[in-house]
Amino acid sequence: MANVQLEFQASAGEADPQSRPLLVLGQLHNLHRLPWAQLRGKLQPRVTEEIWQSALSTLNPNPTDSCPLYLNYATVAALPSRVSRHNSPSAAQFVTRLVRNCLPGGVHRCIVMVCERSEVFASACALARAFPLFTHRSSASRRTEKKTVTVEFFLVGQNNGPMEVATLKCLASATEGVRLAARIVDTPCSEMNTDAFLEEIKKVGKDLGITPTIIRDEELKERGFGGIYGVGKAALHPPALAVLSHTPDGATQTIAWVGKGIVYDTGGLSIKGKTTMPGMKRDCGGAAAILGAFKATVKQGFKDNLHAVFCLAENAVGPRATRPDDIHVLYSGKTVEINNTDAEGRLILADGVAYACKDLGADIILDMATLTGAQGIATGKYHAAVLTNNEEWEKACVKAGRNCGDLVHPLVYCPELHFSEFTSAVADMKNSVADRDNTPSSCAGLFIASHIGFDWPGVWVHIDIAAPVHAVSALPCWGQL
Repeated sequence: MANVQLEFQASAGEADPQSRPLLVLGQLHNLHRLPWAQLRGKLQPRVTEEIWQSALSTLNPNPTDSCPLYLNYATVAALPSRVSRHNSPSAAQFVTRLVRNCLPGGVHRCIVMVCERSEVFASACALARAFPLFTHRSSASRRTEKKTVTVEFFLVGQNNGPMEVATLKCLASATEGVRLAARIVDTPCSEMNTDAFLEEIKKVGKDLGITPTIIRDEELKERGFGGIYGVGKAALHPPALAVLSHTPDGATQTIAWVGKGIVYDTGGLSIKGKTTMPGMKRDCGGAAAILGAFKATVKQGFKDNLHAVFCLAENAVGPRATRPDDIHVLYSGKTVEINNTDAEGRLILADGVAYACKDLGADIILDMATLTGAQGIATGKYHAAVLTNNEEWEKACVKAGRNCGDLVHPLVYCPELHFSEFTSAVADMKNSVADRDNTPSSCAGLFIASHIGFDWPGVWVHIDIAAPVHAVSALPCWGQL
């Protein structure tokens, strides 16, 4: 699926399914509201209205179901009929699964997505996740033809008019961002090292007419970025802080997104085991999501100042690696005693948020990271964890997650009870908790917040995507907030 081009169109037109295979997808009650006249030109002469109605009558989603309409050229698939209050009404995760499993093969294919207008954005992003861009399978290199998947939305319920051109452009931008983020986290560190990640940032900058600010290697040390430098100094490819800045006229506030970009995490000298290290190419998921989201958001004409801050490093083992007991001075000016080199993400993000506060003058700072394995225990594989100093933003993030399909759920925010976990006898704090049974995901986020200060008057939001990065490519859908 790496060579698949996604196209969103108001009308996909008519075609024999034998020449353009078709998947019709939606909740069962919505599929029943799809007029045969809308489908006829996409299914005839292979499928009659009688066959279509018969297929619908056989569907019994539990939680999903599908039925072939004509050999392996046309299929109808039903999403869950109901979802719980902590899920997206779009049932986005099931959209991705059904497309992967039920979309017929072919060079030119079509998906008809039947849903309400409020579910379009989440459904489009879910569709995009079914078509990853990265592969090194030898069979893929032998295929030269460019494949296309045309997506048409048929809207039911209120506000069910035709899709506007502006909406289609928005979907194209968003799904491009989703697939960019997925490609980066799927690419191994042998290719997606810090140098390569910087090239990805430069490409996005060039596409948007933005020149990135880049601070690298020894300059990081000289300018006081002890967290990023300390984590990445042992690697062959040096660490970096990179910033893309969108500063339109008339902006009324300044927002900074800070992404954790650990291109590979061995754990450092506190090394990971053979079963926990595989998959650590995805430890740059926060930075990848920020890059995809920034590109999509700026292309849609975002009205306020928006900075994307990328904290890039490889947590490698070598003679120059940080040792437990070392003390680093971070960009905030605070000192950190290292008691676990595998708690490295918070160190680089602490530098990133401090830079956003001190140098960029941000009013709102959102950091995103694959930060803690404990996140998967706290909120599961499909819900990212949100920790914030602002109750309204907590509610807004949960609502945005339901609207866009990238689900989030709150963590406990209580620094007066939890920050003492980082007490050090020789520095301002340690980098890892004393008690790993005391809400470690919340504590890890609080470590980051401490470097802008718990009394900072702005809005700070922390999103931990450690588990969801393996299931979906998380994208902070700022337009939903």
